Formats: sequence, C-alpha cells, structure tokens
Amino acid sequence: MVKVKVCVLRTAGTNCDQETAAAFKLAGANTQLLHINSLVSGAKALNDFHILALPGGFSYGDDIASGKIFANELRFKLVDSLRKFIKDGKLIIGICNGFQILVKSGLLPGSAELKQDTSLIINDSGKFEDRWVYLMPSGRCVWTKEFKRIIYLPVAHGEGKFITKDKNVLSRLNKNEQIVFHYCDASGKLSGYPDNPNGSTENIAGICDETGRILGLMPHPERHLFSAGHPRNWNLKSKAGDGLQIFKNGADYIKNNF
Repeated sequence: MVKVKVCVLRTAGTNCDQETAAAFKLAGANTQLLHINSLVSGAKALNDFHILALPGGFSYGDDIASGKIFANELRFKLVDSLRKFIKDGKLIIGICNGFQILVKSGLLPGSAELKQDTSLIINDSGKFEDRWVYLMPSGRCVWTKEFKRIIYLPVAHGEGKFITKDKNVLSRLNKNEQIVFHYCDASGKLSGYPDNPNGSTENIAGICDETGRILGLMPHPERHLFSAGHPRNWNLKSKAGDGLQIFKNGADYIKNNF
C-alpha cells in the first residue's frame, strides 16, 4: 500500500501548520512541513507528494487582503507544478486562510484560466469571529465522504464571508454540487448570525472543485481531532473528534487510488 505523503505548506504568518500536520499524522499519513520558498527554489518538488495542505493563519500578515499574496505566489511561481499535481489526480485542502488562498488563486471553484470567481471578505459583524459552529455536509467531495450528520467545528476569522462574482457562479456551484458545507443551527436549519458567523452567501462554509478533490473551508477541522476537545458534549464512546474524518478521507482516497 502506498505511503501517503502530505505537504503542509507555510509562509510568514501561517500559524496552524503544526496542528494540520498532526491531523494528517493521526490519519495515517506522512507529513512534511515546508516553507513555500522550498518549492519555488526547486529544493523540494510538489510532485513528490500526494496531498497539498494550505493551513490557517495570517499569511504575510493579511496584507492587501487575506491570502492574496500567497495566492499570487501559487499562481505565478508554482502554476505549472500545481496544474500537473491536479491533473495527476492528487488532493488539495485549504483551511481558513488556506481557503482564502485557494479562492483568490482561482484554484477554487476551479477553471482552466484560474479566474477568481469567488472571494472571502470582511465578516458582516465587522469583527473577528471566534466560536464553534454547526455545519451541514452537502455536495460531492472526496474529503467529506463519510459525513452523514451535522458536525461541530470552531471558526476563527475576520474575513470569512463567502461571496460569488455573480448569480451564474452561485448557480454553477449548486448545480455541480460543489457546496460542501453550510453553516446551520443545532437542528440543521440554515439560520443567520451567530450560526452563520460571517454572513456568507447561502450560509456557505466550504466548497470544492468539480472533481471533488480540492476542498476549501473556513472552519478548522484540525482543532477538533479528539472528542475531548468538544466544548459541550464529550462523546466518550468515540475518541475521534468531528474534524478527524476529513483528514482520514483524504489519506484513504490516496491509499485506494495510487
């Protein structure tokens, strides 16, 4: 069986790389934390990995806009490597700041031209939102294969409001089942603030590309790997937290397809 190799990519301001690497390790993958300069310089090759993970944080201090500088580095310095990586059927996940990077690079929702059709902008509340939220899984995505119920994950962001360029983009996301998570209340009903912490269009918390192999989400699955990390209900029958399954799904996909 193939040994799953994960590249957890960071730069100045990234601060969730260690937790993300730990999550993949728990899922049975081999992880390597790399600074983006290692790939840009050629010291390391993206093609040596099966999964690219873009963790949360504040890359480059969120200058210009959250994730924008890192996104430009991907687009203009690593675009050929990324195109091959995706063509080869490999996986990408972007969490919080990583999600911002994916949409601003055009890797999500995904197009041959890497056009930016969506964005993540300042929360409607005008402040940093740091709390736990309920999520309703939906769509078709490699990373969410085993989710059949509402899950509970923490959010921590100031620019998490998901918007689309126009109604056509939103319609395409719905039609192609690319909307992976919706913010909801405890019963699964879509509702407003604070259940929707940022005012995202149609309560969208995460999306994937048309292949289902590239996932971006604002909540932090790497912060709920163990049931004891749940702030309200410890599930003593299961030691796994709601977030761990995402990383297991990614690792299992590689094991079964490579």
